[in-house]
Amino acid sequence: MTGDLWQDRRIPGVLDWLLEADIPAVRYLTMRDLLDRPADDLEMHRVLEESHRQGAIAEILSHMEQDGYWVKPGAGYNPKYRSTVWSIIMLAQIGASVEADERVAKACAYLLDHALTAGGQFSTNGMPSGTVDCLQGNLCWALLELGCGDPRLDTALEWMARTVTGEGIAPAEERNAAVRYYAYKCGPLFACGVNGGLPCAWGAAKVMLAFGRLPIERRTPPIQRAIDQGIAFLLSIDPADAAYPVGDGGKPSRNWWKFGFPVFYVTDLLQVAEALTRLGCGGDVRLANLISLIRGKQTPNGRWRLEYDYAGKTWVEVGKKNTENKWVTLRALRVLKSVITS
Repeated sequence: MTGDLWQDRRIPGVLDWLLEADIPAVRYLTMRDLLDRPADDLEMHRVLEESHRQGAIAEILSHMEQDGYWVKPGAGYNPKYRSTVWSIIMLAQIGASVEADERVAKACAYLLDHALTAGGQFSTNGMPSGTVDCLQGNLCWALLELGCGDPRLDTALEWMARTVTGEGIAPAEERNAAVRYYAYKCGPLFACGVNGGLPCAWGAAKVMLAFGRLPIERRTPPIQRAIDQGIAFLLSIDPADAAYPVGDGGKPSRNWWKFGFPVFYVTDLLQVAEALTRLGCGGDVRLANLISLIRGKQTPNGRWRLEYDYAGKTWVEVGKKNTENKWVTLRALRVLKSVITS
């Protein structure tokens, strides 16, 4: 998959760079996602185990309390970006696995016990009113990516699907309704109170990324309807322009064009491409300009730079801003691989 598939003579060198021993987690994800090593590949499993003993995964897990939370007990949204919510999202992005370390499984269980309501809402405060698309999508994706098999996750996915389509959910004003929208998750099709009640594309990207991670056989009819509507929304404009609804009527956030790592609720255009290609849209002509934009950010070495970061705010550092970065490069190559193979 080096020469003909990638159609870029620089790619073999980039893959060699990603496979270097300095960041075992990058090496493992490169084997899994770019080289398509089989699930029973012994070398890949050895590198996975190594990534949980040293590097970013090991560092984050070293700060986890014995009960399975970070910093302080409870729903785990605050303080940003080292509490339970953010630690779990970051662990998922750097290749952690419940199978590789029992501490990851304990953290997933703690999150479900304290941040998920009976109605399926992942919440900032442990109550249904604390739900919002970006958090719901991020955590559903993270738990799926970590390999969490808890059946409670199905309830969260179904709630998330119905919030997109509006099926069986009353308006926020109907406070006596058994199932309703809230101040932040205020309506169908990614409507968000933080965005003035308009559809939030940052939230949409998270929700669709989570549905893309869900195996096809687990996509119920409501989930598939939500996927169809979400794809239509994200492709209702040229994604490269990022001209999605903005609550104050202003211009799109400049952060859309800053490719970063990790990715929390601030979203970049690369994540929109990740979500849509994971859902099988890699060959859609409406993605052409966005794919060109992604390719245009390659350095002469065929790599991508870290343009948005959380330096000093998370448990670990992932590279120096505005320099070539293995994590961002891995993200970009996953997208290009999906486009080529669509």
